[in-house]
Amino acid sequence: MSDRRRPTDPSSATPPKPLPAEVLCHSCDPETLDFEHTGELADLDGVLGQERALEALRFGIGMLHEGYNLFVLGSTGLGRRTLVNRLFRDAAAKRDVPKDWCYVNDFETPHRPRALRLPAGRGHALRRDMQQLTEDVITALVAAFQSEAYRSQAQEIHDELKDRDEQAFGELRQKAEKRNVALLRTPGGYTLAPTHDGEILGAEEFEKLPERDQQAIETAVEELKQDLRQLIAQIPRWQREGRERHKQLDLQVSGATVDQQFEELYQEYSDLPEVLRFFDAVRHDLLENAEQIRSLGEDSDSGPNPAGQAARQLTRYQVNVLVDHAQTTGAPVFYEDNPTYQNLVGRVEHTVQHGTLVTDFTLIKSGALARANGGYLIIDAERLLGHSFAWEALKRALRARELRVESLETMLSIASTTTLEPEPIPLDLKVVLVGGRRLYYLLQYYDPEFARLFKVAADFSEDMQRDTDSTGQYARLIGMQQRAGGLRPFSRAGVARVIDQAARHVEDGERLSLHMGSLDDLLREADYYAGQDNAVHVGDTHVESAIDAGIRRLSRIREQVHETIRRGIQRVDLEGERVGQVNGLSVISLGEFSFGRPSRITATARLGAGKVIDIEREVELGGAIHSKGVLILSSYLAWRYSTDQPLSLAASLTFEQSYGPVEGDSASVAELCALLSALADAPMRQSLAVTGSVDQHGVVQAIGGVNEKIEGFFDVCAARGLDGSHGVIIPASNRPHLMLRRDVVEAAREGRFHVYAVTHVDQAGALLSGLPAGEPDPEGRWPEPSLNGRVQARLAELARLRQAYSRREDPHASE
Repeated sequence: MSDRRRPTDPSSATPPKPLPAEVLCHSCDPETLDFEHTGELADLDGVLGQERALEALRFGIGMLHEGYNLFVLGSTGLGRRTLVNRLFRDAAAKRDVPKDWCYVNDFETPHRPRALRLPAGRGHALRRDMQQLTEDVITALVAAFQSEAYRSQAQEIHDELKDRDEQAFGELRQKAEKRNVALLRTPGGYTLAPTHDGEILGAEEFEKLPERDQQAIETAVEELKQDLRQLIAQIPRWQREGRERHKQLDLQVSGATVDQQFEELYQEYSDLPEVLRFFDAVRHDLLENAEQIRSLGEDSDSGPNPAGQAARQLTRYQVNVLVDHAQTTGAPVFYEDNPTYQNLVGRVEHTVQHGTLVTDFTLIKSGALARANGGYLIIDAERLLGHSFAWEALKRALRARELRVESLETMLSIASTTTLEPEPIPLDLKVVLVGGRRLYYLLQYYDPEFARLFKVAADFSEDMQRDTDSTGQYARLIGMQQRAGGLRPFSRAGVARVIDQAARHVEDGERLSLHMGSLDDLLREADYYAGQDNAVHVGDTHVESAIDAGIRRLSRIREQVHETIRRGIQRVDLEGERVGQVNGLSVISLGEFSFGRPSRITATARLGAGKVIDIEREVELGGAIHSKGVLILSSYLAWRYSTDQPLSLAASLTFEQSYGPVEGDSASVAELCALLSALADAPMRQSLAVTGSVDQHGVVQAIGGVNEKIEGFFDVCAARGLDGSHGVIIPASNRPHLMLRRDVVEAAREGRFHVYAVTHVDQAGALLSGLPAGEPDPEGRWPEPSLNGRVQARLAELARLRQAYSRREDPHASE
């Protein structure tokens, strides 16, 4: 047999002894701290433990090339936002104030408003000036068209047209009278009628005329009808000539009036060519629509400001100030708390007119990208990705280096209302995304554009190395936060207890948490309990009270879970032995509070085709990682016991009385031990619980939540009474992570509770079953009295049974 099937460490087959109480909690000794209380300590000079992130942030601020946007990694509460805001505001104060941006009407293509860039503060001035200009033009046009000079010229044109009309019809009437025909004007136009001696004849009278006279009159009427048609055909041409003369007069009067109003504006904005071109377009449109504008002014001739009322209806001459930096100092630093598509890109609003949704350029609203243009935009990455289309919109803007204010309806081609296509605005800003590490790496992996657009990663450390120097620095951090919060000084013992809790927070006795939010909460709550005692300094008992109170506030569910176990509703055996049953340990996380709980893991084994069924997975309660752990168990059995024969078992594994999702591989050691117990028909001790992951070679690997798991099983056992047989088996690689409660450590010191650290599943199996793991001979056969020997024998028996059944089903099969 290959040595690969033997434990890596020869001692890994030997059951370990319980860990000494001293290694169950890596406590900080107050005597190692060289101060009496934090009032004696100076503030830190920099940011503790975040040197890497600080360097990246400064690099990102200084790199002005395309694509060097930042992604700030880390969990909530590390002080990322505080540091980012401080650094970027310092950098922004040294930069110039960016330009104002406005949207104005494009009179040739109104659905495509034009963007104007103006010096800071002048956008607001332009809007005010255009509003005043519109009011002044309306007032001046009304006055000009009501003047005596204009009326006299207009009346002259009207009289000339009327005289021409009357003269032409008078000549035709005289011609008709000479031929005994009258030209009559009726409500429907003109008509011709026969006459005799100046009198109009009726039908009967006309019939009495001699036939010769009748024919002469009829001939004359037909000829005159032709003349009348020709004359009437000329009337529209005369009217057009009159209207054109009126138009020229109106244009002359309007031009003089409008030019007078624009004269001052042209001088004031002479340094802005784009604004001057806008003025030209406005002037041209004003002249073309002078009559309509004048009518508005005349119709609004009531109220305190009739011109202002009329001007509000002429929105096409207004200026929509999208971004106003009149009050801005330096470059903007903008944080978008709700990064929806509209809040990021902007939006085009609509109003209801006559039951229809309509819009214009004045309803274009700015988003975060426009407001932060020329500076820095900070966004929570998770919130950004949580809003539909926002992430794609941000990437499109950064990629194109321009901002297109486009409604979602237009983008998705589902708009059924009038919409706009505003001119894009050039973008020059740096975007800072703040998010978690998992999100960062998911974006790196799944989004090929992410790495090109966010080239700077500022990774905030969750913890720092715990040594003599860092402990002293952490004490100074505690003092600095205590003074910043206006709290009582912490005694040396109080600081030591806070440091222990910082290690417990990261589940590692050799590291310290850099989670500023949790640290500040603990300091404030400990100060509260010191105040209850009227203490001058915050001591370790106050810190302990704060920790215990925080747990108590959140532990109702834990107490209910433990009560169901104590009452036997949730069955957990804590004494005796069972075949195919092992106590596994899991962690339930409820927000910021987590606790451990034991669960019965059971296994059955029978003849089959080598498949280990994960019942949790079959009913879709098991996660992918848990299912991977179960598959590893099958691989381990085949590797260790059946390399030269088919694995001929069908096994089932499940968490008994589990009614929710099961995820993670930390129960794989317990599952493997339950499976080995079922195969070997070897009872397992129920006074022990097991946690740990296992690889395909049986090596036990570290898991998370080791402290919560140990304490959870301890609490259940303590409720029923500790008798010295209870304990927990953990991976040896989790020893540095042990930061157990004081009562657990004391119980271990007194021998009432035990913690075993194992490196191989053989050790866990030996502890649980009381059987030796055994050593295989050169042929790979394990001794029968050993746990592995009994497993191997059972698997060999199942293989023979499978072969026998195969022959029975296929009598022609070759032997």
